[in-house]
Amino acid sequence: MKRFMSSSKRPVSVLFLSCLYIAVGGIGFVYHFPHHLPLHQDDLWIELTEFLAVVSGVFMLRGHNWARWLALAWIAFHVAISFPALGRVVIHTVFLALIAWILFRPDARRYFARPEIPGKENVN
Repeated sequence: MKRFMSSSKRPVSVLFLSCLYIAVGGIGFVYHFPHHLPLHQDDLWIELTEFLAVVSGVFMLRGHNWARWLALAWIAFHVAISFPALGRVVIHTVFLALIAWILFRPDARRYFARPEIPGKENVN
């Protein structure tokens, strides 16, 4: 059991990235919201995107594996919508690579591989 507990410790890099996603999503949501009154369909997509950043950050803090995939999809989406502005594509691609590296390092893989339901861990 001690081995399980030490392997599920949240890496500092995941803590930092989770907080960054929460901050970026929250600040973006609040910043963009007043500019979109009255709301249009495109505006709702922008707000949903910001909300998903917050969701991924919160659930990465809780160790949910799907949340790291959502975080990766979120930044990959930003790479895709950056076209044709080459500068934006480059910077978002660098962020994508850095985030993928953080989320798939061995310590992060161990953290996200832990059981998500308390008491349901496999002790064998």
